[in-house]
Amino acid sequence: MMKPTSILLMLCLQGIFAAPAQTPAKKSRKPNIIFIYADDLGYAETGSYGQQKIKTPHLDRLSREGIRFTQFYTSTPVCAPARCMLLTGRHGGHSYIRGNYEMGGFPDSLEGGQMPLPESAVTVGHMLRSAGYTTAAIGKWGLGMQTTTGDPNRQGFDYFYGYLDQKQAHNYYPTHLWENGRADSLRNPFIDVHRQLAPETATSQDFEAYKGTDYAVDEMTKKAVGFIKAHQQQPFFLYLPYTIPHTSLQVPDTALRQYLGRFNEKPYYGQQGYAPHAYPLSAYAAMITYLDTQIGIIMDLIARAGLDDNTIIMFSSDNGTTFNGGVNASFFNSVDGLKGLKMDLYEGGIREPFIARWPGKIPAGKTSGMVAVQYDMMATFAAIAGIRPPANDGISLLPEMTGRPQQQAARKYIYFEYPEKGGAVAIRMGKWKAVKTDMKKNKNARWQLYNLETDRGETVDVAQQHADMLPEFDAIVKKEHRNAHIREWEFINAKKD
Repeated sequence: MMKPTSILLMLCLQGIFAAPAQTPAKKSRKPNIIFIYADDLGYAETGSYGQQKIKTPHLDRLSREGIRFTQFYTSTPVCAPARCMLLTGRHGGHSYIRGNYEMGGFPDSLEGGQMPLPESAVTVGHMLRSAGYTTAAIGKWGLGMQTTTGDPNRQGFDYFYGYLDQKQAHNYYPTHLWENGRADSLRNPFIDVHRQLAPETATSQDFEAYKGTDYAVDEMTKKAVGFIKAHQQQPFFLYLPYTIPHTSLQVPDTALRQYLGRFNEKPYYGQQGYAPHAYPLSAYAAMITYLDTQIGIIMDLIARAGLDDNTIIMFSSDNGTTFNGGVNASFFNSVDGLKGLKMDLYEGGIREPFIARWPGKIPAGKTSGMVAVQYDMMATFAAIAGIRPPANDGISLLPEMTGRPQQQAARKYIYFEYPEKGGAVAIRMGKWKAVKTDMKKNKNARWQLYNLETDRGETVDVAQQHADMLPEFDAIVKKEHRNAHIREWEFINAKKD
């Protein structure tokens, strides 16, 4: 018979081993944010937006499992200022950078980048880093070289890899990319992608001269994968501005093969700028599919790491399809019948895809017709992170994205201002779209007015029938325009009364 003390000891030991482990309460972790940015991708160049000739299975899945916006805009229709406005939350009348102000030249020895962000700039990188995020920008920067105040490491990003100078990004096989201010040499010779070929004498070997060994997009994805793996235990923000499908038409042969023979195509010899290609239609389609493949790699990694439920992945593009470099926007119906292309403030130049996926937070398979714009991203990222944003021109889209439209802030209009291609302004107000063009020649250019509800292709100008609306648009321009800091970007007669 066991002694009472022995029985008591045994019961105590059983209690110790049977009791559940006491662990500290798990702190809620801020969600990871991944923003993937295509380059010159048109509104309808992915499957979920109606593309019929180009395969984008991963983006289609992203759309099926998240939300797709159908009236979403870039802030302006070209590269560098679109990136500035995205990262600083400012529209074209307030942004520090408003056009592609180029410095230097195309050869490596003349690499000079674009006008840099000023030291005083406040970016989404600054905002999220101060909220406890590790931040990375991997891809095309275009907002200043490493020796300037526009250096991404000085603009809120803990890590940068990619092209600093967007002129260098015309070539997908560069001699180097940049990693935190240092050149990362690649196994490629210098390739002059703006050298044309003579149609009468060009050989298959001539086209091969525009290929290298290390494809820049692959290098970016490797670095993105490494960043996610290294920081999966803490909240991270990954800004991933890929260069695809911006010309030049360059893509690995393994990707090109799936499209060869599908299209009736002729060689492109470089007569409209950028690298020649023997199969331009196949190359363009393959580039977009290659971009889609990279997105699949990122999505799979997030799932394998167990981060799906705490990671929001968003996708958009900086402007509409280009008009040069061997790209055939009409063949692919790239902008779905919208008017204009890159560099236009008509719908084809600025209406872009926007997809967001966040399992458990964003309802799957949702489509939104809310009118929204990329300078809303700063406010949206802040809402995702649970913080107050710095001063900006946008509104948070998080309520609309997460199925809470009753909490969604509204606004009366979206403002666009673009100083290149003759100078233009545009205002989206409800169903109405007002546009002025060629304002450098005529600061008092007349308004064009379109009813996008009945005329999404902007084919019928109804300004004369609605002349009573035009003074309100003039007042909006006066309200929203601030003088640019360089004369080249100043084209608006908007003196305050």
